[in-house]
This record gives sequence, C-alpha cells and structure tokens, in this order.
Amino acid sequence: MQLRTLFDGDLPALIAFDLDGTLVDSVPDLAWAIDQMLLERNLPAAGADHVRQWVGNGSAKLVQRALVYGHRVKEEELNQAAYQASDGLKRFKYYYGQRCCHLSCLYPGVEVALSKLHRLAIPMVVVTNKPKEYAEPILNKLKLDAYFEQVVGGECLPKRKPDPLQLQHVLLPYGFEPSSCLMAGDSKNDVLAARAAGFKVVALSYGYNHGEPIASTKPDLLIDNMNELF
Repeated sequence: MQLRTLFDGDLPALIAFDLDGTLVDSVPDLAWAIDQMLLERNLPAAGADHVRQWVGNGSAKLVQRALVYGHRVKEEELNQAAYQASDGLKRFKYYYGQRCCHLSCLYPGVEVALSKLHRLAIPMVVVTNKPKEYAEPILNKLKLDAYFEQVVGGECLPKRKPDPLQLQHVLLPYGFEPSSCLMAGDSKNDVLAARAAGFKVVALSYGYNHGEPIASTKPDLLIDNMNELF
C-alpha cells in the first residue's frame, strides 16, 4: 500500500483533501458562472479551458483573472474602473450559487478511495480555498459529505493556502503531530501549505495547477488516480 510507505508502514493519523481539482472537477460550473459575468459586461466568454488555468486561489482571484482576460490587459494594468472587483465578484457568486454542482463531477477513483479510507477509520477533512457556502453543497450533491469530519473554506480563517493556517486549524480537535498527517491536493498551493504545516503531501496529476506540471513541486507521492493510494 503506497499510503503506508509515506509513514514508515503506518497509516496517516488524518488526511486533508483539497476539493477542486482533487476530488471534484468543478471547472464546467465555474466556467459557466464566469462566462455569464463576462457576457453581461459585453466581454468575451472565457470558456472552460481558460478557467481551468485560473482556479486555485479563491473566487476573488478567479474573477480578477477573468476580467484581465476579458479586457485584454495585463494584471497590473487592470485599474479599479476596469476591475470592478466587488461587483464582478458579486455577479459571479450570484451565477455560481444558481448551479455550483450542475456539471461538476467526481474524478475516477475518488469514491472508491474515500470508501476504503473510511473503512480504515482514518479521520478525513476538506481544506479548500473555495468558499464553504459552495463546497458543502457540492459535497452533499455528490454524496461525499458523510466522509468528512470538517470542511474549512477559503473564507473561514484569516489566511488560506498556501499559508499553513487551515491545516493547522483542522488538527486542533485531534492533537495529532503534523508529521503523522497527509495533505492530498493538485496544486502548488496544496504542496506549499502541506510543507509549511509539516504534513506529508500526495499530489494528483490531473488537477488544476495553472498549467504547470505538479511534479515540479516535488510532492512526497505523485499519483494519477486516488485509488493508487492502495
């Protein structure tokens, strides 16, 4: 079992999972909401391929990147008038709230892996930069909510990944040593947060890492399917 190789033959005391790009392919619904926000500003739709490169730093950053694309400017050139951050973010949230789990789906191997981990009685939590108001309905709709003891969204604490605060926070009820715990994610932010928190980290090759190969972040384990943990 590859999972045991990370902990000298033992199982992890706790596993923290990223959501978007790790458990769930949420880009189709995110892209739809982003495109509605852009189109109502008479800006060109971005489409799923572009949005896939922008996910991972929270909703505000996603909207900013979309407006940079729509206005055809560099990020540093997006002035306040063009950015319209609060309104753009508000409209994106309006649309995304309408259908945050209409087209989103689980990646292959996720449900099988979570079921196996649950039977091993390993506590599992979700640590995501996505707002909790969207993360929880997605987990519920895809019937994953029963697997997780905590869901920490990007707005729940003063700092988010790549800062280690979210991972440090989820350990508080347990008292586990960070070195006995595992982070599973798909992006540089997940790897950096895990390293800073003292967690081991496994990276999924299929997710969202802004077009960069996740192997370059040197995770402790790189897999193509969650079921490869076993």
